[in-house]
Amino acid sequence: MPPSPRINLSDKIRAALEAEITSGQLVAGSRIDEQALMDRFEVSRTPAREALLQLMSAGLVTTVPRQGAVVASLSLPEYVAMLEILMELEGLAARLSARRMPAVQRKQLALADQACRDAAAKDDAELYGAANRSFHEIIYDGSLNEVLARQLRAMRLRMRHPQRTLFDRPGRIRNSLVEHKQVLDAILNGDEDAAYRAMTGHISSGGNVYADAIASMPHGVPVAAPVATPEVAADALAVTERAARGRKPTDKSTSKA
Repeated sequence: MPPSPRINLSDKIRAALEAEITSGQLVAGSRIDEQALMDRFEVSRTPAREALLQLMSAGLVTTVPRQGAVVASLSLPEYVAMLEILMELEGLAARLSARRMPAVQRKQLALADQACRDAAAKDDAELYGAANRSFHEIIYDGSLNEVLARQLRAMRLRMRHPQRTLFDRPGRIRNSLVEHKQVLDAILNGDEDAAYRAMTGHISSGGNVYADAIASMPHGVPVAAPVATPEVAADALAVTERAARGRKPTDKSTSKA
């Protein structure tokens, strides 16, 4: 039995708003008017409301008294806490991919790495961001753990900020390419420990770049949060630097997460 048109409409609205939020077109605090959604997508109130409820469930939208639905913000302390979890989950995905990734996906991962190199050669931060997302998505799927993959995608959405914010930073694309190569080699060689270490180092390096960007802003205001301070940014740096020094899991089959 095919899905009802009402559900399809709500999914269409959710996907459109999700893309606008993750791209930075809709920034934290932006009001999302239900009537405006109805007019824009030419739908009734029900699918518009269902789309907002889906975004609220994903943590991308929240409700504010006297304003209604707004794009959710993420404070820097929350971001740092989520970064610690993200590093472990990404490391676990790389570890499992080194053990389980099918041959077809191994080829796809090598192609994704080449796509990153092609984007880097063009000095295109936006194109590199898209290739980088593909590289990580293949590793999520290559873990053959659907629960882990869903958790990673949900967390990435919650921690969203424009990719070019990261890759516009001096030297970040060059360093990212080196880190990708370490992850790729470890996975292709089936080296679970090396894959875990390379991936957690890669994620912590990106976190450092983000925290550096926050610390350099005049008032310490992060991309997705209303308030932050240089002291909190320094805490973010400390967290990612600790991770960058490397933390080996105690068991070869699991990570610390």
